[in-house]
Amino acid sequence: MRSTGLFSLGWAFALSAPISIASAWVIGLFLPFLASAAYADVRPEPVLSFVDGADRKVEIGLEQMRTACVEREVEVDDPYHAKRMRYLALPLACVLDLGFPDSGGGEGQRGRGLLLRALDGYTRPVSGAELLEAGGFLAFGESALVDTTSGTSRFSPIDRRRVDPAPFYLIWTGPGQNDPHVRAWPYQLARIEVAPFEEAFPRTVPRGLPKANAGWGGYALFQKSCASCHAINGEGGRVGPDLNVPLSIVEYRPISQIRAYVRNPEATRYTSMPAHPQLTEDDLDALIAYFSAMRDRKDDPRSRGGS
Repeated sequence: MRSTGLFSLGWAFALSAPISIASAWVIGLFLPFLASAAYADVRPEPVLSFVDGADRKVEIGLEQMRTACVEREVEVDDPYHAKRMRYLALPLACVLDLGFPDSGGGEGQRGRGLLLRALDGYTRPVSGAELLEAGGFLAFGESALVDTTSGTSRFSPIDRRRVDPAPFYLIWTGPGQNDPHVRAWPYQLARIEVAPFEEAFPRTVPRGLPKANAGWGGYALFQKSCASCHAINGEGGRVGPDLNVPLSIVEYRPISQIRAYVRNPEATRYTSMPAHPQLTEDDLDALIAYFSAMRDRKDDPRSRGGS
């Protein structure tokens, strides 16, 4: 008989050997696959970090949150799935109370600036007052994807990139709260940090620019609409490209093209960058003025040994 390979020879040996030898051989052959199947579904507990200054960082696991906060099933108009979704979630105000107990809990953050940092480099600046508005929840899985054995829940892939939203997804349930331009909807949320934007990213500030210059208005718009995904001088979000180094965007793209792309990126190419229909012509003028001001204020992190 012609041999069909080592695997067939092994089976022939196993079938002709005493049962104890055959059993051991078969078990040995399949043990790695059985082990991998048994452990493939095991994931570490989701953890959210809370940072308040250089000396205070707290990491809180999902089980501690579920013990302290009232778990709820909530239904939302999800802007990334573009349909109604049901999630298992915890009230955001309760989560903030757990994360910042030494600075007045969630209410103590009302007048402070915070950064929401995601695993993919998305960094959304928000105020504490925004996070304390009614309707905010921290989702940790979907109602339809609960594992009945472990009691854990998972997420469906999200956005055009089809990524896993874990460990946490910040969602909003109130009317009119499903616009991610207006309200923060970060998925893959891993860290909430107390840090005013100018302090966290000082190299994005157009220092020395006259206060009457429109670039200051553009800087405010950059913080709200761009910095979640883009950096200036290496500081800000890391989902998209840096807009100032090594070349400013106004140095290699025509101004008319920049304006059109910011307003509706997918008219140019398929991308995860959202459209910004809410920006007025004056807003776009201000953004261009900011980019132009920063063109003359380059501070490339690579030239100072950064990455």
